[in-house]
Amino acid sequence: MIKLSVSYQTPKDPAAFDAHYLGTHMPLCDKMPGLVRAEVTKYTGTLDGSAPPNYLQTDLYFESQEALMAAFGTPEGQAVAADVANLQGTAMVLAIGTVER
Repeated sequence: MIKLSVSYQTPKDPAAFDAHYLGTHMPLCDKMPGLVRAEVTKYTGTLDGSAPPNYLQTDLYFESQEALMAAFGTPEGQAVAADVANLQGTAMVLAIGTVER
């Protein structure tokens, strides 16, 4: 199993970001062929009570890296990539990893 993790810094307008991200962007992700599971985590804090380093993280799971890459080559995947422009320029970090457990 392969996971694409996307971590977002705090957006300029969190309420608008959340409305678009959860109401438009994630439904686009859900349409990607080969997507096994999608999770969105909105961070609320850390164990020591300090502010979390990231605002939100999305994890998209695929059976293989080939399936992940193929999904982004489809019209549905291209729609997800194009919609990133609507996320207020919020800084993000993308990483691909193998799920070990």
